[in-house]
Amino acid sequence: MKHVLTGILPVAPTPFTADGRVDEDGMRRVLDCMIDQGVDAICILANYSEQFVLSDEERALLTKLSVEHVAGRVPVIVTISHFATHIVVERAKYAQSLGASMVMMMPPYHGVGLVPAPLGIYEHFKAVSDAISIPIMIQDAPISGASLPVDMLVKMAKEIENVSYFKIEVPFAADKLAALIEAGGPEILGPFDGEEAVTLLADLDAGATGTMTSAMFPEKIRPIVIDYRAGRLDAALAQWQRCLPLVNHENRQCGLRAAKTVMMEGGVIKSDYVRHPLKPMSDRTKQRLLSLARDLDVLALKWGK
Repeated sequence: MKHVLTGILPVAPTPFTADGRVDEDGMRRVLDCMIDQGVDAICILANYSEQFVLSDEERALLTKLSVEHVAGRVPVIVTISHFATHIVVERAKYAQSLGASMVMMMPPYHGVGLVPAPLGIYEHFKAVSDAISIPIMIQDAPISGASLPVDMLVKMAKEIENVSYFKIEVPFAADKLAALIEAGGPEILGPFDGEEAVTLLADLDAGATGTMTSAMFPEKIRPIVIDYRAGRLDAALAQWQRCLPLVNHENRQCGLRAAKTVMMEGGVIKSDYVRHPLKPMSDRTKQRLLSLARDLDVLALKWGK
């Protein structure tokens, strides 16, 4: 990338057909909808993309399809997380070879009982950096069960060439972001938050320069970041307050299913199928989701109609 990435970098959902196959045309429509939502970049194959239910062949297909279809309209971030270092390295090299702008990865994990020692985690990220020349975003998420203290993150930012972006979505994310920015200085090019922007205002207060949300309604969340960074704090607060009921419902009640359900309702995709063992939302949860989305007049509810 020629510039430092800021703003909103949402995660693209992976659409499936009603019988559970990858919907390639639906994936293209998801990407087009997200670009029309005004996103600053698109992240694929993340946890909210159901990366954990995709085969290696499906991952390769979706990486190629997505980078080729976006065709440089916005940067594409490819999530490459895996426990095995050699697999992560190959995923990173493949993503770069296709034209990805960045890779995102969690530390190696396989449940709380199998987390490498700090040196192993450091070497895991360094191996990827040594194999590619595009930026790496470290995803610091509770799902990994791996502890990434601020001093470790700063060490990697200073010593590993391509580590420069961070997605912090652990409890008390704002305090961790502030400490990371203070200790890492200019080596912290991109401090971002996650968790559907449920803590966005506090994280912006701490120095975050962007957010990685779902693809449900980034066109409503992006102005919060833009206004805040321009010093229009009252406008940022007002917009965050407008968005918060839907953000909260997504974060606490719906999870990764929310974006797919809203996109299906709006004709972006044909099915909001999630792969087993995940289960569909209850009708009660779905109806509240759609009601809140209509109240905000989100683009995905009308994009395909």
